[in-house]
Amino acid sequence: MTRTPLSDAVLRLIWAERRISRAEIAQRLSLSRSTVSEIVESLLASGLVAEAGAGESRGGRRPIVLEFQDNAGCILGVDMGASHVAVACTNLRGEVRAWHHRDFDVREQPDGAKALIKGLCAAALADVPGAAGTLVGIGLAVPSPVDPRHPDRLSDLALPAWNGRAGFKTLLAKYHVPIRIDNDANCGALAEHWWGGARGLDDFTYIKVATGIGAGHFMGGAIRRGARGVAGEIGHVAIDPRGEQCVCGNRGCLTTLVGGHALVARAKALRKAYPKSMLAQGEPTLARIEAAAMADDPLAMQVIHEAAEHLGVAIAGVLNLMNPAAVIIGGQVASLGERLLAPVRASALRRTFVTAVASTEIRASKLGPQDVALGAATLVLDAALQDPSLFPSLAAV
Repeated sequence: MTRTPLSDAVLRLIWAERRISRAEIAQRLSLSRSTVSEIVESLLASGLVAEAGAGESRGGRRPIVLEFQDNAGCILGVDMGASHVAVACTNLRGEVRAWHHRDFDVREQPDGAKALIKGLCAAALADVPGAAGTLVGIGLAVPSPVDPRHPDRLSDLALPAWNGRAGFKTLLAKYHVPIRIDNDANCGALAEHWWGGARGLDDFTYIKVATGIGAGHFMGGAIRRGARGVAGEIGHVAIDPRGEQCVCGNRGCLTTLVGGHALVARAKALRKAYPKSMLAQGEPTLARIEAAAMADDPLAMQVIHEAAEHLGVAIAGVLNLMNPAAVIIGGQVASLGERLLAPVRASALRRTFVTAVASTEIRASKLGPQDVALGAATLVLDAALQDPSLFPSLAAV
């Protein structure tokens, strides 16, 4: 199929509406019916669009409805965190059809992380019959700032053992598909905007709370990356200038107070004061702290309340500076819901203009642990809808 701006617009409209007639397309895009019919014939041949029977009549013959085929292609979304790798295989509507997750020391073992990414991508494709032949692209979320001009470069501070290079294009070259790379919090924000709690919002902030802390800022309907891709590094905002030293060289950064390692260290330090706690024995991992907090364990709740106080300080700064419509908290601790959110809101309220807080919702992501990988896949879907020639079935027509 010869790609034109008109054919691209028709495909995007069918995707957005999911089911629509040729007559409606012609009306919405101010095109002649003959032009629409010619474009639709090529789309039907690609398999991305199919006829789905007769629609409702508006006084004449019942129109044939066109339907976008969500399962006509698949996308791989890779969530490479500092301490895990996860891969989602999605269809063209953001539905996760296969999911694999492994804990791994990504920060210190780049070769092992790359091998794991390669293996989990293959496993996810194998889980979905026919997926390998319809792969549109691969999106990768990384725990590092990403400069759009040099997406394969990684921060030496965030991932010191990686020597500044990702090498993903070489790693995944066998698939012969486009690769998109972005910061993990930006991917989380994209997932929220397309599929989650930020649908319909053009101005919001997504904050990922994990081993590190990052933020993705959606402003004016688009992710704001800054001049060099480092916008959103909220984890390195100094909350306590006399606090613990951070990996970035500064002291008292938010990550040193709220990040996964900080929460574990704080739980260890409090154990003597809570001898009957579920965390009094054994290694208090982040997963165990979360489970204990869900059971209202006093030690775990103390750790979470302290973290919420610090997180609220940082969010207050975001509210005062940017006035987003919502702040959405993702990452592992998001499952704590109001146990985390209530003290976060209280902390932020004490430090912001009341009017700013009153108009800003602070809530948890409902996308679960797949949010960042889903956002990475959405990078590819967004690119393909802007340039439909990326869909392999369409390029073959």
